Amino acid sequence: MTKKQTHPTPRTRLTPAAVVDAALRLLDESGLEAVTTRAVADRIGVRMNTVLWHVKTKTRLLELMADAVAGTIGYEGLPEDAGERARELMRRYRRSLLAHRDGAALVAGTYAPDPHTLRFADTLVGTLADHEATGETAAWTLYALVYFTLGLTQEEQAAGQAEEHRLREAVASGPYPALAATLDTLTSHTFDARFEDGITRILGGAGSGRR
Repeated sequence: MTKKQTHPTPRTRLTPAAVVDAALRLLDESGLEAVTTRAVADRIGVRMNTVLWHVKTKTRLLELMADAVAGTIGYEGLPEDAGERARELMRRYRRSLLAHRDGAALVAGTYAPDPHTLRFADTLVGTLADHEATGETAAWTLYALVYFTLGLTQEEQAAGQAEEHRLREAVASGPYPALAATLDTLTSHTFDARFEDGITRILGGAGSGRR
């Protein structure tokens, strides 16, 4: 009886998507500073040059990661009203950032003209063109919404429990009468409330200035 020959299982072929997925898992576990091409290579179990062959540079890796984050934004069930649709798009954008540790810092530090990022921008600016007077104002409003959301979410992801206490102590220790008069408001609202108020002010919708 001839002995049946066995062959080793072929190694799964590495793809750019697999590299990005490993990098995102590393991001969630250890934070943005831990994401390097060497660390990603170690995680996958390949040489660093293999990772670089797929993503070229660390900068490009971060861009692809940012685009993957944008790829989790859904477009189903958006409101018909342009203003409400813009608000909902920004809510979904923020949720995509919050879904990853340091997600806002990752996206804020990249310039990724890649498919998922472009789809979100195109959908948002098209919505704003229906909401605003001109395409030019729609473009400026897109910048305002995205920069506001990135900054707020980055602050949210970095905020510690002691921040409110530190702010109160700092204001109490110096001549800051305007801050002292508004301190309860500055420290009482959640990031959710700040986000909703901010996008409302940018879009100029109902409720602007209510707080």
